[in-house]
This record gives sequence, structure tokens and C-alpha cells, in this order.
Amino acid sequence: MKAISKVFIGISAGMVLGVPIVSFIADMISIQAAMSFFAIVNIFTLIATIFLVPSIPVTERLSYGSQLKILTIGVIWLSILAVLLINEAIFGVYSYLAEYLGTVTNMSSNLISIMLMVYGLANILGNIIAGRLLSEIPVRTVTVFPIALIALYLIFYPVAELTVPTAFIILVWGVLGGIGANINQYWIMSAAPKAPDFANGLFLTSVNLGTTIGTAAAGMIISQIGTKEILFVGVVALIGGFIFIILRNTLYKTAG
Repeated sequence: MKAISKVFIGISAGMVLGVPIVSFIADMISIQAAMSFFAIVNIFTLIATIFLVPSIPVTERLSYGSQLKILTIGVIWLSILAVLLINEAIFGVYSYLAEYLGTVTNMSSNLISIMLMVYGLANILGNIIAGRLLSEIPVRTVTVFPIALIALYLIFYPVAELTVPTAFIILVWGVLGGIGANINQYWIMSAAPKAPDFANGLFLTSVNLGTTIGTAAAGMIISQIGTKEILFVGVVALIGGFIFIILRNTLYKTAG
């Protein structure tokens, strides 16, 4: 898990630089300019991947049937549903963080960029912490995580108009977000250790679907009720995720 946490550290480092820079470009120039910046970065990333990432030959091929067979195992579906809901809770809300800080907290665009950078830096710290926790007490870490994030959202709601408490909450939220990304990877991979490649595909599908559903749900809340209420999208999703985590822990007992 410590190796996986290093991968997520790289992702978080990209967020530290990418999100504030793109937000700044969008504010100062235009959204089109911000998207063009993304395109240029992706081109360089593709070139670096082609020339710098080594080719790793396959030593043992698993048949499609043997990989698909894991979808008949109950622990896989409990894990998928838990990860989907946890990612919905994290990124469904985080997707509108800039909007939230501007509309609810009334922060300036420059301060919002700083807060996004704080979140990204805290995310790196969360990845480091997650590597240690998931190596030593994985199941307890996964079980406690939804409770901790629910508590954070419920604390955030009444103080969201206040700048200083909001800044502190974003710091803690960033740490939890980093831990959550590692938890999602671990929870899927540990459910299907005999088919790691297929399990990784399930992980990516689950988190992306969770982000899509969470973003759509939060967007509907913003349009129908108000931006401040999107925190409850996260709370409801976390309650669902916690239920599926407890079901997996109960039906498929794992040490840790």
C-alpha cells in the first residue's frame, strides 16, 4: 500500500499545481485558455509516457473468463458499492469547491486559488498517512473513514460563511481526501487479489462513476436548493458507503 500511496502523491501534486493554475487562468483570461493549458499538459504527459515509462512484459496471462468470474463474488459488489459512494461523497462535493467558496464563504478568486492549493498540499499529506495506516490497520482505517468525513461535513455546514474555520476545514478535508483515494484502491484490490488487473479496472470504473453521480447530484442540489446544501450529498453517500463497508466486514471478516 505504501507503493500505491506514492502514485497518489503524484496525482495530488498535480492537483496542487494544476487546479489553482487553471482556476487562475480561467479568472484572468478565459475558460477556453484554461482548457488549452490542460490540452498542452496532456500532450507533454503522453510524450513522457511513451518515452519514459518502461515496457513490462506479461509473465502470466489470465483468461477473460477467469477475470470476469470475480463478478460472481459477493465481496466484490459490496466493495464496488462502497467505493462508488465514498468517491461520490468526496469528489461530488469537491467538484464544486471553488463555487462553494465563492458563493457561500464569499472568498475572492485569489483566495479561492490559495484554498485549492491548500487542499492539494493536504492531499499529499493524506496519501503519506494512508500508506502507513493501510499497511498497519487497513480494515479499521476504512471503517472509520466515512464517520470522520461525515463529521467534517456536518461541522463545515454551520461555519461555511466564516473564512478562518473554512480554511482549517479545507486543510483537514484535503488530508481525508488523500486517505480516501487510497482507501478506494485498497478496498477493491483486496477484494480480488487473484485478478489484480481486472480489479484495477473495476476500481477506476467505480470511482469515475461515483464522481459522475456525485457531481450530477450536487449540481441538481445547487440548481434546486442552493450551493450550501451540497454537503448533504456527501453525508448521504457516506452513510450508504459505511453500510456497505460494515456488510463486507461482517460477511467477509478480514484482520486489521
